[in-house]
Amino acid sequence: MGRRDEVRDGFGEVTNGLEWTREVRSAGRCAGMMLVLLLLVDWGSGWISPRRAALWCALAGLLFVVLYPARVSAGGYWLASRRLVREQRVRTDLLVSVRCVDGVSQRLLLRDALGGRVEIDPEVLVRHPQLWFRLDEGARKSAADGLLLCGVTAMRRVSQRVERETARAVFRASGLE
Repeated sequence: MGRRDEVRDGFGEVTNGLEWTREVRSAGRCAGMMLVLLLLVDWGSGWISPRRAALWCALAGLLFVVLYPARVSAGGYWLASRRLVREQRVRTDLLVSVRCVDGVSQRLLLRDALGGRVEIDPEVLVRHPQLWFRLDEGARKSAADGLLLCGVTAMRRVSQRVERETARAVFRASGLE
C-alpha cells in the first residue's frame, strides 16, 4: 500500500519526495518571513544599514540550513539520507548496529559493516511504510547472516510503531475509527 507522498522511480527506489518538497518550502518560508520581519523592524526604527541587512540575511540563511529536512530514499538493500551538502548511505543487508538515539528529537542510527552510517528520524519510517519495508527487509537478512548483533530491539519498536500507524490509517480510510 503506497501513499501519495511516496515516489517510486523505475529502479524500485522509494523516497519521501513530496513530503520533503513541502518541508523545504516550509523551511524557506520560515527563513524568508524572519528576514522580512527583521528588515521591517530595522527599517521602522531607522537603524537599517547594509551591514545589519547582511547580518539578517546570514541569520535567515542559517535558519534555513538548520530547518532543511533530510530526503530519505531506499532501494534494494540500501538506505540513504541526503542533507543539504552530502548524502549518507548504508547497506541494509550488512547492518551491524541499529540504535535509538534520544535527545531533542529521537533519531535512529544505522551502521553497516562497510563503515556507512545514517541517522534518520523514525517518524519518516512511520509515515512511509515502503521505506520501512526496504529497511526491515535488509535488516532481517543482516540478522539472519549474523551481522546485526545490536539493534534487534530498536527495530522491533519501530516495527510495532509502523504497524500501529498503518492499521490506524486503514481504519481511518475505511471509516471504522
